[in-house]
Amino acid sequence: MKTKLSGTGVALVTPFTKDLNIDFIALDKLVRHVVDGGVDYLVVQGTTGESATLNTTEKAAVLNCVKDAAENRLPIVMGIGGNNTSEIINTISNFDFTGVDAILSVSPYYNKPSQQGIYKHYKEIANASPVPIIIYNVPGRTGSNISAETTLKLANDCKNIIAVKEASGDLSQIMQIINNRPKDFLVISGDDAITMPLITLGVNGVISVTANAYPREFSQMVEATLKNDISSAKKIHYKLLEFIESIFSEGSPGGIKAALKKMNILEEYVRLPLCQTSRKTVNVIFDKMKKI
Repeated sequence: MKTKLSGTGVALVTPFTKDLNIDFIALDKLVRHVVDGGVDYLVVQGTTGESATLNTTEKAAVLNCVKDAAENRLPIVMGIGGNNTSEIINTISNFDFTGVDAILSVSPYYNKPSQQGIYKHYKEIANASPVPIIIYNVPGRTGSNISAETTLKLANDCKNIIAVKEASGDLSQIMQIINNRPKDFLVISGDDAITMPLITLGVNGVISVTANAYPREFSQMVEATLKNDISSAKKIHYKLLEFIESIFSEGSPGGIKAALKKMNILEEYVRLPLCQTSRKTVNVIFDKMKKI
């Protein structure tokens, strides 16, 4: 499983209709687009999937749609996280993991737990989970950082914690994890714009937002970097960079949904408290797409 989660994972968006119901036809189209585009695995109900605004029934329906569209061609990672440890364990205990290969679990947000609290939180989840776990460190969203020391302790103490998605943007911290991690523990980029340089430092791949729109190009960049073909990778990196910056300029996933609408894959509706990307920024995104 660890090797299957190297390379390019895509953090799938959840398409909505105008009345903000889940658009399963568009979701099927999106999954087939990214699978055919050559990504290595699919991530369902992460931040990009607007998981915070979907209820349990909707999340299960989205997962089933993704499984049907993927047709067992790629591994699937399910987002199951939050800031209530017992509730996560209850969710895991009642979850049907058929066709799910791993969990992506975001660090507790809002509570701002200590490092000891974060460690105990993940250890409880690890004890409860029947599938491997990817830690997700994104302090810009959670309000607290998982230190390198805590990540490494979890990696050494919990056999089914197999990876960390690092979106701290802290190169020193990421390098410390890479340099001291157990054998086969994966470090996954959570920042599209710096994925290519991070891979040169030893990161194993990415869970990407950009790959929703450009799965082939992003996967080719990641693969080239992993093969140390830096010249080819840099060309694609700089080809995509301005587009990446534009889709995140007003937050995610509004920007990537605007791009996907332009590609006739889905509509750009998001659920509150998110808002659709402004027309001014959408025009910038479209301009960057023309260059690609």
